[in-house]
Amino acid sequence: MEKIEVDPITRLEGHGKITIFLDDDKNVENAYIQIPELRGFETFCKGRRAEDMPQLTSRICGVCPVAHHFASTKALDSAFGVEPPGPAKKLRELMYCGYLIYDHTLHFYFLGGPDFVVGPDAPAGKRNILGVIEAAGIDAAKEVIKHRAFGQKITAILGGKATHPVCGLPGGVSKSLSQEEVSEIEDMIDSCHEFAKFTLDLFHDIVVENEDYVDLILSDPYQLDTYNMGLVDENNKVNFYDGEIRVTDPAGKEFLKFPVEEYMDHVSENVEEWTYMKYPYLKKVGWKGLTSGKESGIYRVGPLGRLNAADGMATPEAQKEYEHMYNTLGGKPVNSTLAFHWARLIELLYATERAKELIGDPEITSTHVRNPVGVPGEGIGVVEAARGTLIHHYDVDDNGLIEKANLIVATTNNAGAITMSVRDAAMGLVHEGEIDEGMLNKVEMAFRAYDPCFACATHSLPGEMPLKIEILDSDEKLVKTIERST
Repeated sequence: MEKIEVDPITRLEGHGKITIFLDDDKNVENAYIQIPELRGFETFCKGRRAEDMPQLTSRICGVCPVAHHFASTKALDSAFGVEPPGPAKKLRELMYCGYLIYDHTLHFYFLGGPDFVVGPDAPAGKRNILGVIEAAGIDAAKEVIKHRAFGQKITAILGGKATHPVCGLPGGVSKSLSQEEVSEIEDMIDSCHEFAKFTLDLFHDIVVENEDYVDLILSDPYQLDTYNMGLVDENNKVNFYDGEIRVTDPAGKEFLKFPVEEYMDHVSENVEEWTYMKYPYLKKVGWKGLTSGKESGIYRVGPLGRLNAADGMATPEAQKEYEHMYNTLGGKPVNSTLAFHWARLIELLYATERAKELIGDPEITSTHVRNPVGVPGEGIGVVEAARGTLIHHYDVDDNGLIEKANLIVATTNNAGAITMSVRDAAMGLVHEGEIDEGMLNKVEMAFRAYDPCFACATHSLPGEMPLKIEILDSDEKLVKTIERST
């Protein structure tokens, strides 16, 4: 059996490879995305002081540290039995909007966007931020750099650091905002709001108005019918920071809605031998392997998963764009993997609108930013990371030390869907062994749409680390093989 390897895969956070297996007729028999890294955070967090977890877990990734920081902080709120005051919650959510602004900007312009702005069949040397600059112009590039920096500056003002924040404490945050800081943030958010609209206009001009691109988005190789999951507010609108977890089925009907503390009643994880990623699935449906449809418990999270799982957006301009996307792509739900890009830009607009609401709230300068904690115990915290639903679950002993930590990261939640998306794209695009660079890039586009963070996605597996040692003599002939398979 012949195989094709794309190693390393590109424009993502972390490391991975795609292996495509061809049958005797040189058509795709199967394809896998394999994640070779294992970081083990769940294990080496054991025995650590609980209050250190927001700083420790933010080091899981330099791209989404704010998400881990606040999932961890919310888990500590739960573990220490304390409800943060209203101003603290608003400061956390405001900082979270800053994070979504810089993260979604990063993905569209640097990682996923080049496939559309430059083109999926363009030479590899052009499919990057430099190619985007060449196509969109130097002035647009300056706006990208400026507004990504604004998102990080907002995070730095509120969180103490731009990349690995230090503000989250059980029961609140470490500092309030001054009026001068409010004025500075207001100016940046106003500018980011205009930039979000500019980015959507660019997407409309390049993608939505291009019949070939719309056909590509709606083509069979990129269709995947799964359940969808995301946090929603009391009106079933998208919320990044708080709410209940809602799951809709592949036809868009509500399947589950539950408080975050009940996630273990509804989600379990499967392990496959060929990757260090685990495969979450809905317990009520069960693990049926890497299959799609209503009978499979696999679900999707992230921008498209959130929009499919919700009834709309909580701000007016984002809601208008939400309706435009579904009207253009054939109605709700949209099950096209490439539609993640449009959904991500709708969320970018929502983040700026919500940030404008929060920074204008009179409570935002309140100094009541922390409540006293209680006796430690079990705690669960959930937020919507840029890539999807993120769960931190801690057992804390009487001395305030971590006894057990379980992390289900957004990319882990998407693991089954990513694997199937890569397989289906390969099967739909590669025929009779006819392969070129553009075609393989279109296979990569199937994972890239999820904006996966494989550095975040691998934490703990039962048993020991698998190991294979091959001993060669001076002529490079195999003498002996030593294996540990578990």
